[in-house]
Amino acid sequence: MFVALRDIRFARGRFALMGAVVTLITTLVVFLYGLTGGLASAASSTIAELPADRIVFGAPAGADPTVSFSSSTVSPGQQAAWAAAPGVRAADGIGLAMTRLTGTGAAVSVSVLGAPAGLLPPLSSGAAPGDGQVAVGSDTASKSRLTVGQQVRIGARTLTVSGITAERSYAHAPTVWTTLPTWQEVSGQAQPTALAVSLDGAAAPGAVDRAQNTRAVPVDDALSGIDGFSAEQGSLQMIQGFLFAVSALVVGAFFTVWTVQRKPDIAVLKAIGAGSGYLVRDALAQAAAVLLGGALLGGAAGAVGGLLAGAAVPFDLSAASVAVPVAVMVLLGLLGAALAVRRITAVDPITALGASR
Repeated sequence: MFVALRDIRFARGRFALMGAVVTLITTLVVFLYGLTGGLASAASSTIAELPADRIVFGAPAGADPTVSFSSSTVSPGQQAAWAAAPGVRAADGIGLAMTRLTGTGAAVSVSVLGAPAGLLPPLSSGAAPGDGQVAVGSDTASKSRLTVGQQVRIGARTLTVSGITAERSYAHAPTVWTTLPTWQEVSGQAQPTALAVSLDGAAAPGAVDRAQNTRAVPVDDALSGIDGFSAEQGSLQMIQGFLFAVSALVVGAFFTVWTVQRKPDIAVLKAIGAGSGYLVRDALAQAAAVLLGGALLGGAAGAVGGLLAGAAVPFDLSAASVAVPVAVMVLLGLLGAALAVRRITAVDPITALGASR
């Protein structure tokens, strides 16, 4: 990297500007990546964390089942058929509805899920709810100042807080948990929304699906059945893709211009014996130094920004949410730089001797 480092020292202003651009783009990408993960968790963690292998959707009589929690309903006959199917360990009905929780003078929108105790998140205090009881998430309990044994109103029903669970949310509303009969009273619905099915390794649910007019999908695929989830995630991921593409184009454009400006110097180096391979490796090392410096600073700035913004917006701050955007930025930037510095191989050393004048 002898030539690369001397270039950086000689044109420190240009390389500092390029590094600043990489830093800003990386900061934006890291923040957007963490925001995408945070919004995904806020929209889907209730479903994504269910200890099940499949989510089974049904439909009213005469309609075809679709992957949609808002339009799904499962009859007792369908649930019994799934529970009796070969290879099915459990087929638990789950009910989902949006309502309001009124505690100590405050009302908050919540999603209420009716399910057996085995599907609840881990309890930090209290016990799983029975009929007429409800378990609430830790953040919800803290914000609404709720304790075990306290009375709250869920919709039009008064329920007793039986326990505090790990926080989960559905459709950006915190989830509270109760039994299926109590959920039916709160929501006014007579049948479960869907089934949470646990399978043995060799089970094949396709035959039950066809016989019962249901649709079973893996838990990850069931997330698309949450209203607005796919559109929200698709939009944010598209913006991420554009930012990555812009970063590669910006880095490529910078090193294209820099290579053109250095053409006489490259010709001289070739004339005194430097090979094209050495010069290309040197130029790529130069690009890697700029990209690594800018991306690492941007990753740190994005992580700090996400930490500060975490109280106001859902943000997934983890090693992966920082490392993945930084790594992708460096790799795509090197790809753009590689396309730019290939011009080095076409420089004719004879130009250094004045043949082009």
